[in-house]
Amino acid sequence: MSIETQEKIMLSIPDSFESPRLIIRAPLYGDGAASYEAVQESMEELRPWMPFANDSLTAENSEINIREAYLKFLERTDLRLLLFSKENGQFVGSSGLHRIDWDVRKFEIGYWLRSSYAGQGYMTEAVEAVTNYAIHELAANRIEIRCDARNVKSAKVAERNGFVLEGILRGDSLDVNHQLSDTMVFSKVRGKEF
Repeated sequence: MSIETQEKIMLSIPDSFESPRLIIRAPLYGDGAASYEAVQESMEELRPWMPFANDSLTAENSEINIREAYLKFLERTDLRLLLFSKENGQFVGSSGLHRIDWDVRKFEIGYWLRSSYAGQGYMTEAVEAVTNYAIHELAANRIEIRCDARNVKSAKVAERNGFVLEGILRGDSLDVNHQLSDTMVFSKVRGKEF
């Protein structure tokens, strides 16, 4: 194991924190069933944007995915975070810090929300909390949000949280239908937005 890998693994960072209405925490073994249920409820809304939202998703592979995410969290290679309602304990959605560059202290926030919680400000609240976590606990210098240029709801979450649209990368990625799509890149940078 390299020194760099050892240093990342030894980073002492909280694996849970809260926002006014949410408990936000690292995935744990057994969370697959709640994640699967939320994706099933939200399939039609998630399908255009999220590759995992398809008919091949099962409760079993959802649990496998959660367990892999937990291991990556421990390795500090990807920090998936699950969102739970403080009011009723229900799984609300997922967020996290991805495409991590520890040298630069750069992170990309990703997110998806359970349909029954949409339109109530939960994701805006979660992204604000995850942003603050990245800034205060991980000493972030740059935080990005990337989304398909057609995903208006996702872009609105970035804008409501004060992320600056840096540009649109034309033909940057393949969408879930394997068609070229444009990617909006939003960011917050230390010394400018925080």
